Amino acid sequence: MATEVLVPVLGESITEATLGEWLKQPGDPVQVDEPIASLETDKVSVEVPSPVAGVMGAHAVQPGDTVSVGALIATIDAGDGAPAKTTAPEAGTTAAAPAAAPQEAGGNVDAAALSPSVRRAILEHGVDPATVKGSGKDGRLTKEDIVAAASSKPAAAPAAAPAAAPAAAPAAGERREERVKMTRLRQTIARRLKEAQDTAALLTTFNDVDMTAVIEARTKYKDLFEKKHGVRLGFMGFFVKAACMALKDIPSVNAYIEGDEIVYHDYADISVAVSAPQGLVVPVIRSADQMSVAQVEKTIGDFGKRAKEGALKMDEMKGGTFTISNGGVFGSLMSTPIINPPQSAVLGLHRIEERPVVRNGQVVVRPMMYLALSYDHRIIDGREAVTFLVALKNAIEDPTRLLIDL
Repeated sequence: MATEVLVPVLGESITEATLGEWLKQPGDPVQVDEPIASLETDKVSVEVPSPVAGVMGAHAVQPGDTVSVGALIATIDAGDGAPAKTTAPEAGTTAAAPAAAPQEAGGNVDAAALSPSVRRAILEHGVDPATVKGSGKDGRLTKEDIVAAASSKPAAAPAAAPAAAPAAAPAAGERREERVKMTRLRQTIARRLKEAQDTAALLTTFNDVDMTAVIEARTKYKDLFEKKHGVRLGFMGFFVKAACMALKDIPSVNAYIEGDEIVYHDYADISVAVSAPQGLVVPVIRSADQMSVAQVEKTIGDFGKRAKEGALKMDEMKGGTFTISNGGVFGSLMSTPIINPPQSAVLGLHRIEERPVVRNGQVVVRPMMYLALSYDHRIIDGREAVTFLVALKNAIEDPTRLLIDL
């Protein structure tokens, strides 16, 4: 008797998703709760577990199809879920062995612990995951581990195959196009950014900050910090704490409009823009104003790692009262970031660059960074925006202010 596999509940207000990929093919053995497919929602990738042990049945939908919550996507046929025994090929038989599935290779790899991106890399590169040492948390494999292992493998000798007609080479100077359907996440990003432009009265104000004091503090304490807290001391911890302090002074920057009311918050849930394979995602550091720098750094590091693995949860990206986007990691000198609705402001950080500045009547070279605050002018006045940036600038240039809340 076949068991139906239905699209699970995906979260509040999420009614449909796109089938990203099948992790199991018809005839493959499956265990209870073993991931058999991945779904792309508006925010994250979600794995669909098998409700029973058995053998993978027919696929009811294909990758790229849109499916609703509760819809049938596949069936699981009766069986014990054990891999079929294989016998050695007879002499003279060509063995066209496909790349082993992650849960079969080596016999000691937990498929449920592998993210969709890792499984995809394993299949694409034909790497046995049991032979690769994971660099992720608790020794888990990452996509980078698989790619690195694939690049270090010796090239396999090509198998004998019937001669085939060579593919037609593109003519010299030929111009080509490729159409790729937007992922659901990319569609959502596009819709929300356009919504922000259409709804909010966007304006951006700039300032620059001398990073000398923070760089010196980081250089002086980074080894002790990592030894004590088990995480590297970066710059984001300083900026998150400085932003939280400035938000208390200028509460409108931490508020948003709902109907004809302004909603103020006595807490700071900081959304941090993180780059993921599917696009930009924005997980939220809850109650960042109550955290230490070490707790902030640990949280951001965990978000970044899981974003690359496609393992962030939808609940982790809901809410947020203020956003920080660090384009400096990609080399950006200056930008005008767009707010993340319904929030009213976003802080853009940029690359640190040595520039000549005047200090006490002397021209000196200092590590400088441009800051950009984009805000909704309907709720935040120019004076408040500038005051917020100046408060943040002062805290970064004199980190002692973070300790005494000044």
